[in-house]
Amino acid sequence: MSVLSYTELARRLRETGGRARKLRGLGEILAPYRWRVLAMFLSLMAATAASLAPAPLAKFAIDRGIRHHDVGALDVVVVVFLISAIVYGVATYLQTYLVGWVGQRALRDLRLRLFVHLQSLSIGFYSRNRAGVVISRMTNDMEALDQLVEDGLATLIQSSLTLIGVVVILLVLDLHLALLTFIALPILFAGALAFRIASADAYRLTRERIAAITGYLAESLSGIRVVRSFGQEPRHIEEFRELNEANRAANMTTVKLNAAYFPAVELLSALVTVEILVIGGLEAINGHTSTGVVFAFIAALNNFFDPIQQLSQLYATYQSGMAALDKIFNLLDEPPELVDADDAVPLPRLRGELEFRDVSFRYGSHDDGAWALRDVDLRVAPGQTLALVGETGAGKSTFAKLVARFYDPTLGAVLVDGHDLRTVTAESLRSQMGMVPQEGFLFSGTVRDNIVFGRPGATDDEIAAAARAVGAQDFIRELERGYDTEVGERGVQLSAGQRQLVAFARALVADPRILILDEATANVDVHTEAVIEQGMRRLVAGRTAIIIAHRLSTIRNASRILVMEHGRIVEQGSHEELLDAGGRYWELYRDWERPSQAA
Repeated sequence: MSVLSYTELARRLRETGGRARKLRGLGEILAPYRWRVLAMFLSLMAATAASLAPAPLAKFAIDRGIRHHDVGALDVVVVVFLISAIVYGVATYLQTYLVGWVGQRALRDLRLRLFVHLQSLSIGFYSRNRAGVVISRMTNDMEALDQLVEDGLATLIQSSLTLIGVVVILLVLDLHLALLTFIALPILFAGALAFRIASADAYRLTRERIAAITGYLAESLSGIRVVRSFGQEPRHIEEFRELNEANRAANMTTVKLNAAYFPAVELLSALVTVEILVIGGLEAINGHTSTGVVFAFIAALNNFFDPIQQLSQLYATYQSGMAALDKIFNLLDEPPELVDADDAVPLPRLRGELEFRDVSFRYGSHDDGAWALRDVDLRVAPGQTLALVGETGAGKSTFAKLVARFYDPTLGAVLVDGHDLRTVTAESLRSQMGMVPQEGFLFSGTVRDNIVFGRPGATDDEIAAAARAVGAQDFIRELERGYDTEVGERGVQLSAGQRQLVAFARALVADPRILILDEATANVDVHTEAVIEQGMRRLVAGRTAIIIAHRLSTIRNASRILVMEHGRIVEQGSHEELLDAGGRYWELYRDWERPSQAA
């Protein structure tokens, strides 16, 4: 066997295992509603049985009623037909209702499960994956799965039952004509297999294309101000046009396959009907079968090819739904990089002591990549303000991420109040920790909503006190609705400085024991910086604080300053001590002070 054949075999085995895993996953989604699923199945069986009744009833009406002028037989047919029609109507209603009831709840559960899983994934996952692609899993793929669950499952069961029932009816009506009809089955199965093989990759590609469009759209709209400021709308439009064209091409592959396959099935259905009309008609004329049998057979043939058509059409929904399910389960299978240990304990109220014991860290696997931190030994006393300075890439933000346990150290240990962070619960750590990033991220909602984000139960007095303490009270009062003013998505209705002050107030209301300020004044003007510096002094009072500084004016009063280069601590001390030493900090301060004096 060639290497290519082995590769193809391995791929097919993976697909088979993946399909079984997806079907098991689909079963897990529906498991909590098993009794309603059973009721749905029973109603499907009842509706299917009722839909199959007309053909046998037609035979009985012609052969027993019309030919023999038996009005009583016709009365029986009419009554049974009405009963079957009522059963079909009631069963179809129950089936439709139960499919919708179960489907919506199952998808609600899966959507919530996926969102909960996304909340558990590490910061590294979101650094590696575009937000728009993840959003596509929650929207486009969920929609495709919705169609599969609500439309596909019912069609699959009902069409399969109908096909089995029709085969039985055809065999009972006339074995010879039934065998002539079944000659078409190998052709149908061969065509269905070819259609399946050709369309499988096409439907998978359509899911990837629509995810790419969603990802690009989310990114483009999030950065619309940057696009406008550089006049790059034409380039973005062209890139979106290319993605859109790739999506169209992928979908056209499925369109061409459907356009070729389904008319072919219709043609085959017509040819088989002609075959039965000719042969069955001759047999009826020659007295080898009855007129009622031929009539019933022709009527039943519609129920023979219709489910085959429905199952073939369902395959498009099935492929799309399975491709979506595959993407969703791949996301659910993404393991959180940081999880609480089995014996993790909750932290008590923190004093705020931090310790780095011979810590080294690098992103990615432990076998490659440059060290972001190297051989860091450090102890920070409770209530101390530690400032980190250094050029871009020196390791300052990585230091803060390890304190927040967004990552675990590659070597060594990070401790808080003597507890290794790997031995405590993340919730108990982060509930006592606050972070103000370089760009204060605000959620859509009101100013009040954003301030109380870290402690939803905060009172109005506590909110006002926090805003007053960090210098946000004045601008909030000037807003049209004060604390109830809508800030817009990402706080777009506020200026950068105002967003940052709200972020300070949010951190203060949460009352963290450890506070991280990541270049919190980097994006504001000098006047706002002065207001924020006053807020920072109030914010860090009585707390262990880590300040990552871009403007060195913000760290003069820090208890200790660390100067970092290439992931290592090269100097540490107070502002005055480091200036007197005339080392690297003195050089950084001199370089920072020159443009400040020139301005």
